[in-house]
Amino acid sequence: GSSLNKYPSLPVQEAQLASCYYCSLIFPTCPPSMATESMEIDDSLYSRQRYVLGDNAMHQMAQSSVFLSGMGGLGIEIAKNIVLAGVKAVTLHDTKVCETWDLGSNFFIRKDDVSSQKMRVEAVCSRVAELNPYVHVDISSSILDNNTDLRFLQKYQCVILTEATICLQKRVNDFCHSQQPPIKFLSCDAFGVCVRVFCDFGDEFVVSDPTGEEPKEIFIQNITQSNPGVVTCMDNRPHGLQTGQSVVFREVNGMEELNGTVQHVSVLSPHSFAIGDTSQLQPYAHGGFVFLMKTPKTCRFVSWPFATSAPLQIHAAMLALDTFQEEHNRLPNIGCLQDAEVLLKLTEEFYLDAMEILRPLHSVSPEEFLPRGDRYDGLRACIGESLCQELHKLRVFMVGCGAIGCEMLKNFSLLGVGLSKSSGEVCITDPDLIEKSNLNRQFLFRPHHIQKSKSTTAAEATYDINPDLQVEAHLNKVCPATESIYNDSFFSRMNVVVTALDNVEARRYVDSRCVSNQRPLLDSGTMGTKGHTEIIVPNLTESYNSHRDPPEEEIPFCTLKSFPSVIEHTIQWARDKFENAFVHKPSMYNSFWQNHPSPEVVLQAGESLEGSFQVIKLLNRRPSQWEQCIAVGRLKFEKYFKRKALQLLHSFPLDTRLKDGSLFWQSPKRPPTPVEFDLKDPLRVEGNDEPHAVPHFFWLSQDLSEEVVASILSEVRIPEYSPLDKSVETDETAKKPDLIKMPVNSEEEREAITHLEQAISTCGITSGDRLQMNPQQFEKDDDNNGHVDFVASASALRARVYSIEPADRLKTKRIAGKIIPAIATATAAVAGLVALELIKVVGCQEFESFRNCFFNLAIPVVVLTEPAKVKKTMISNIYFSIWDCWTILGHEDFTLSDFMNAVREKYGIEPTMVVHGVKMLYVPVMPGHSKRLKLT
Repeated sequence: GSSLNKYPSLPVQEAQLASCYYCSLIFPTCPPSMATESMEIDDSLYSRQRYVLGDNAMHQMAQSSVFLSGMGGLGIEIAKNIVLAGVKAVTLHDTKVCETWDLGSNFFIRKDDVSSQKMRVEAVCSRVAELNPYVHVDISSSILDNNTDLRFLQKYQCVILTEATICLQKRVNDFCHSQQPPIKFLSCDAFGVCVRVFCDFGDEFVVSDPTGEEPKEIFIQNITQSNPGVVTCMDNRPHGLQTGQSVVFREVNGMEELNGTVQHVSVLSPHSFAIGDTSQLQPYAHGGFVFLMKTPKTCRFVSWPFATSAPLQIHAAMLALDTFQEEHNRLPNIGCLQDAEVLLKLTEEFYLDAMEILRPLHSVSPEEFLPRGDRYDGLRACIGESLCQELHKLRVFMVGCGAIGCEMLKNFSLLGVGLSKSSGEVCITDPDLIEKSNLNRQFLFRPHHIQKSKSTTAAEATYDINPDLQVEAHLNKVCPATESIYNDSFFSRMNVVVTALDNVEARRYVDSRCVSNQRPLLDSGTMGTKGHTEIIVPNLTESYNSHRDPPEEEIPFCTLKSFPSVIEHTIQWARDKFENAFVHKPSMYNSFWQNHPSPEVVLQAGESLEGSFQVIKLLNRRPSQWEQCIAVGRLKFEKYFKRKALQLLHSFPLDTRLKDGSLFWQSPKRPPTPVEFDLKDPLRVEGNDEPHAVPHFFWLSQDLSEEVVASILSEVRIPEYSPLDKSVETDETAKKPDLIKMPVNSEEEREAITHLEQAISTCGITSGDRLQMNPQQFEKDDDNNGHVDFVASASALRARVYSIEPADRLKTKRIAGKIIPAIATATAAVAGLVALELIKVVGCQEFESFRNCFFNLAIPVVVLTEPAKVKKTMISNIYFSIWDCWTILGHEDFTLSDFMNAVREKYGIEPTMVVHGVKMLYVPVMPGHSKRLKLT
C-alpha cells in the first residue's frame, strides 16, 4: 500500500499486503523435517515475534536461505520483511539500474543512486543488511531467464520471484517442485492496484499449527453416560470448538477413563458438544477440563497451471499484460490505444485488488496520467496528477511512531504526502524512546538509535527516503493533559488524523477529538498475525467510539488469592506480589517518612498507626546484608508455598461440602498441596531443560556460592505452624481490599510500636538512607534485573502447589509484561491498507468506496467490508448524528433565555433543559433555576 510499483507506468498500492501474505505462509509453517542447528536467538530482539511464531519456527527460519529476485518496490518490501523476520541468509537478485521512478516505490534507493546509474541490487544491499545483523545478505546480478541453469537454486530453502515473466515463473516453479525436498516457491506481481500471488510448497507440506491460536482450557460441568456422551461446559460458557476438532481430557473425577484420551468433537451448542460412547464408563462425578489438540494439516500444492477464482476482467487484463511483456519485452505505454488492444487471453491465478481507488476515466483528462519524469510517475499513472497534488498539500497528524508509525511514514514519503512547502505538513508525536526489542519490526530504527526519541529519529530517517517531506516531530502524549497543545485550533488545521497506537484508551480519546473537530480518522492495529483497519469519515461513517468491545474479563480477587485454576492465575499472582513488594510498599514507605521527621518523633507523638503499620514493619525488617535477604526469602517461601496451603486446607478440608451437598473442592477449584523447601529441587518447565531454569529459590548476589547459601539457610529459624481462625474470601464478586485503609487492631499496634522501639535501639535509626527506599518498576526487557525471574519462579512454585502445568519463561514474560505479539509483516499490511484509504479520503470518494479490513495471515483470511454508516436521529423534523455541530452566535449581553430563544427560532425545537458537561444549568423543575434565565 505504499505506491510500490513494477514499472513507471503501472504503480501498485497493495504490494505490501501481498508480501506479508507470502511471509506468513513461508516461515511459521516450515516442516519439522527441516534440519536445524543449535543457535542462540537474541530474545530481546525477537521477543514479540517469538510469541507469534514459537521457538521451533524461529530456529527453522534461522537455518533457512532465501533467493529473492526483483528489487522493485514489491521486491524490496519482501526483502525488508524476511530480513526482519530473521532468516539465515538472503540473496538479492536484480539486473536493472536505478531510475527516477524507482524513488516512488523503492524506499532504499536514493537520488544519488539514480544519478550515478547504480545497479538497483547494489544500491539496496547494505541498507537491507543493516536491518538485522543476524542475517547474511548477498547479491546477484546474473542473468536469470529461460536459458539459465537453475541448479544454483538447490542451496536455497525458498525462492521468491517478482518482476519475472510468466514463462520464467513456470520454469523456476517446475524446477523447485521437482527437488527433494521441494524448494518452497513463491511468485508475485503488482500491476497498478492489482496484485497476484502464487505459491507452491510441494506435494505434501505439513502445517503443524493451522490456526496460530493458543489453546485454552475448557472446564467441564457434566458428562452424560450415553452414546454419544454429551459434555456441558462450566457455567454454560462458550467452548469455541468446531465439529471435527479433537480435544484431550484431564483431571476428570468419576469418569477417569477419559483422562488423557483424545476425543473427536461434534458441536451441539455454543456450550456443549458430543464425544464418543461413554455409556460403559463410570458415572461422571465432578471436575475436569478439556483443551483443544492441535492437529497438523497437510497441504498439497501443484505447480503451474493452477485454478483461479479471480474476477475474469482482472484475470484477463493481468494475462494480457503478461502476454504483451513476453512479446515486446516491456509493458504498454500510458494512453497508447494500440498497445491496449492486446488484452485478450486467460490464465489461472489468485488476485487481490483495490479497483475502487481508481476514478472513472470520463471524469478526468487523460493527460492527468502521463509521466512527467519525476519520482511520482508510478503513482500518477494510477490516481492522476491532480490527486497527487492534493496529497502534496495534505496536512496529516499521526499519533504514535512505533511499528505501524514507521511503516506509515515510509508510505507518506513514497506518496509525497505533505511535501508542499506552502500548505503541506506531516506532524507526528510519540513520547517513547527506542528499545532493542523495537528493532525487529520498527524498520526505521537501528541499534545506534536505542534510547533515542522515536518521533525525532523516525522523522530523520524519513528524510532519507524523501528529502522533500515536511515532518514536524513532537514528544508529547495526546491526552487531556496536552489539550493546550493539541487544541481545537490544532485539529482544525489538520486534514486527516492517523493513529498508530497500541491501546484502546488512547484511540478513544483521539477519536473524540476528531469527532468534535470533524476530522477524518484512519485507525489500525495488529496482534500477532492479525490486523485491522478502520476508516472514520465525518458525516458518513460511525466513529471509533460508536462501538465497544466487551471489557476484558478480570480475574476475581478470591481466585488470585486462594483458588487459582490455570497458569494465567499464578502468573498474575506472582506479578501482583512483585508489585506489592518492590513498588507499592517502598513507595508507601517513602511517602510516610516524607511526612514524619524521624522514628523517634512518631514514637513520642503517639500518632495513630493507621496506614503506617506496614511502614514500621519494613523499617525493622529491612535487610542490610545479603545473608538477611536470603533469610527473608526463606521465610517468604514458607509463608506462600506451605503455610498458605495448610491454612486453606484447615479452613476447607478436602471433604468440605457446599449447601447443595456438592464437594467444595471441585473444578475449577483445585485443592492445594504444601511444598517442602528444597534448595536442590529445580522446577523443570516443559520445553526448558536447563537444571535451574525455574529454581525453588534464587538470589541475585554473585558473591555467594550455593554452599554458603545452604549454610545460611540452615540457621534460619522456621516458626512452628499453627492454624489461624480466620475467614477465607470465596465470593468472586468481592474486590481486593485497600491495604492502606485496612483497620489495625490493638495487638498489631503494640507489635508495631515494639518494632519501632527495636529499630531505634538496635540500629540507632534517626534519619538518612534507612528512611528511603528505591521502588523497582517492573521491567520486562532487562534480563539481568531478576524481575522476570522472580515472577517465573513464584508463578511456577504456586502452580506446583495447585497442580497446574507451569509455563516456560517466555510465556510468563509475555503474560506478566502484557506484551502484544507482533511481526513486521502484519504492521506492513495494515499500513498499506491505511494508505489506500488515505488516497480515497483525499479524493473525496463516495461512501461505497471506503473499506475496513480484518485479516489473519496465519489462516490466511482477508476480509474487506464497507464501514458502518453513521446513525441519524430525528427530533421534530430535524435529523442529526454524532458529526453535527449546531452553532448559536451570541453577543456580550447574551442571556440563557436569549440562547434558548435562538435555538427555538433557528432549529424549531423546544429546549427542555440546558447542561454543560455534567453540570445542570437550567432544569425547569429545579428550585431557583428560573432565575438563571436572566443570567448571561
